[in-house]
Amino acid sequence: MTLAEFDSQYRENSRLVCGCDEAGRGPLAGDVFAAAVVFDEGTVIEGINDSKKLSEKKREKLFDEIKEKALCWSIKTASIREIEKLNILNCAMLAMKRAVEDLPVKPDICLIDGNKTPELDVKSQAVVGGDAKSQSIAAASILAKVARDRYMLEMAEKYPQWQFEKHKGYGTKLHYEMIDKYGESPIHRPSFLKKYYAKLSEKHQENR
Repeated sequence: MTLAEFDSQYRENSRLVCGCDEAGRGPLAGDVFAAAVVFDEGTVIEGINDSKKLSEKKREKLFDEIKEKALCWSIKTASIREIEKLNILNCAMLAMKRAVEDLPVKPDICLIDGNKTPELDVKSQAVVGGDAKSQSIAAASILAKVARDRYMLEMAEKYPQWQFEKHKGYGTKLHYEMIDKYGESPIHRPSFLKKYYAKLSEKHQENR
């Protein structure tokens, strides 16, 4: 079954099928992004897949094609402040809810990547591994990922010391080295660094 065919099976009972996914649950810095995408029956975009399996160049190309060919789409976020207050899982759900509610048309069903769905006023279905099964979820994963990467490039210009353009906020060796050197930036998620600081403190105690 192709990704477009996967969505088509839901159209037997629900005309407008929306796919929804998020990007940025794991990083140590930055907002979490989510996108929602609705395609007309018969719209097929070649090469669409889980955003993590595509090159940056391919994602960028598909980003424009998805926006052009979708019936409608939306990209929304949840902020660092919200992540600290509500936790990242709740904020991923919040960003997805915002993306779906921002669509100019109300879908009949929302296919949500993962095993949990946000609270929506339309029917929703969790699809584990959905970004590799459903064209609309895969499209949403690409929109969310590209939008977030672009946002992190803007943050890299604003806060150059942390070199966000290289790691997009993920916990790479370089990123931790920059945190050790410069501390936290205004866009870091303090709750995500607690374990790291605890380990450093432990190491420090051992070396005394």
